[in-house]
Amino acid sequence: MRHSPARSREAPRWLGAVLPLSLLLVLEAAVRLDAVPAHLLPPPSEIARTLFDLAGNGLAAHIAASTARVAIGFAIGSALAVALGAWVGLAPRARAVLDPSFQALRAIPSLAWVPLLLLWLGIDEAPKITLVAIGAFFPVYMGVASGLRDVDRKLIEVAEMAGLSPWAMVRRVLLPASLPAVLTGLRNGLSLAWMFMVAAELIAATRGLGYLLTDGRETGRADIVLAAIVLLALLGKLTDTGMQRLETRWLAWRDTLDTRRG
Repeated sequence: MRHSPARSREAPRWLGAVLPLSLLLVLEAAVRLDAVPAHLLPPPSEIARTLFDLAGNGLAAHIAASTARVAIGFAIGSALAVALGAWVGLAPRARAVLDPSFQALRAIPSLAWVPLLLLWLGIDEAPKITLVAIGAFFPVYMGVASGLRDVDRKLIEVAEMAGLSPWAMVRRVLLPASLPAVLTGLRNGLSLAWMFMVAAELIAATRGLGYLLTDGRETGRADIVLAAIVLLALLGKLTDTGMQRLETRWLAWRDTLDTRRG
C-alpha cells in the first residue's frame, strides 16, 4: 500500500519523549557523580520516590483541588472571553470602547491581582478561582476577537451575495473561518489558567500543587518542590493534549501542511 506524501512527512510520536528522557538521565548521572549538589537538585529517582510517598499522604486531594480550580476558573474566564471577544470582533464601536482597556489589563502580572482579590473576596476559594479566570480570559478573548476580525472580507461578500441570513452568516462563514484562532486562544488560555492557579495557591491555600510548592520551600525540601513542578508539567501537558485532539477533530476539514488526523 502506497503512503501519501503528507503521511510520510510525519515524525514518530516517540520522538517527543527523547528530550525529557535524555535530560532525566543526564541529571541522574550529574547528581550521582557529585557534579551537582543533591540537596539543591535531587536526582530524578529521588523525585520519583517522593511522588510515591506523597501518593500515600493525600497527593490525590492536592491534584483534585488544583484541577477543580483550573476547570472552574477556565470555564468562567473562557465563557466571558468568547462573549466579549465576539462582540468586540463583530462590532467596531465595541472594539473602540473595550479593546484598549482590555489590552491594558492584559499586561498586569498575575501576582499583582492577588492583594486586591484578597481584599475584595477574602481567602477562601473565590479569589483563587477569580484569578484563574482572569488568566484564562485574555488569551481566549484575543483569539476570538482577532479570529472574527481577520475573516476574509471576500468570504463575507460572497455570503451576502448568496443572501445568507445573519445567523447563517455566523454559522456557515464566520465561525468556521475564525475557529482556528479561537481554538488556539482556548489552548493558550488553558495553559495560563494553570500558571495563574499556582500564583493563587501560593497564598492562603491548604491544598493544591501550589501549596506543595510553598510547603517544600518552607521546609527546605527541594524534592517536594520539584515533584510539584513535575506534576504541574504533566497535568498541563495532559489537558493541552485533550485540547489539541479536540482542535484536530473540529478542524479536520482544513487542507493544511499538517494533515494529521489523530
